[in-house]
Amino acid sequence: MSAIRKSLAKVEIALRWDPSPAGTPAHDLDILAAVYGAAALYGDPVYLVHFGSRAPDGTITLNRDSATGQGLGFDEVMTLELDRLSPELGRVVVGVVIQDPGPEGARTKTFARVAGTGVRVREGYDDLAASDLAEVGGFSAATVAEFLRDPSGGWSLDARPRGFDADPEQYTRLMAAPRP
Repeated sequence: MSAIRKSLAKVEIALRWDPSPAGTPAHDLDILAAVYGAAALYGDPVYLVHFGSRAPDGTITLNRDSATGQGLGFDEVMTLELDRLSPELGRVVVGVVIQDPGPEGARTKTFARVAGTGVRVREGYDDLAASDLAEVGGFSAATVAEFLRDPSGGWSLDARPRGFDADPEQYTRLMAAPRP
């Protein structure tokens, strides 16, 4: 993935992966988004959007959720209507996390151990970024897109994957950090 600099309106983040081999626990990957206030871009999120939730104003929705990766094409899809977000909101970070506590809570699954992973960021019919997550293969969570509002109100995208070794709860705290 690369850094894209243009004003964005309505984007879609799509995630795919292959089901786990027969007789093994299912691979369950999830897309989540953290929304930050313009006055505190790197503080606590104003709200989180993940499986079973949506933005309070309906601007961010998880349209498709999978717990197994079974099916054709992309297994999870999240839509972000950036042009409808309140002016008080200035940053949206989208991540992918593996839901796998492993034996006795040990994190055992990483993106490298889940076959067929892929993320696509799209606006309309234009693919803005795509990744197979190989660059974050040794991690169990990754930031895949960061949207930042500029002073004129437009939104830009930074789609360089950034890996974290964290469970879902830990990751929601870590994803706020600015990129190095």
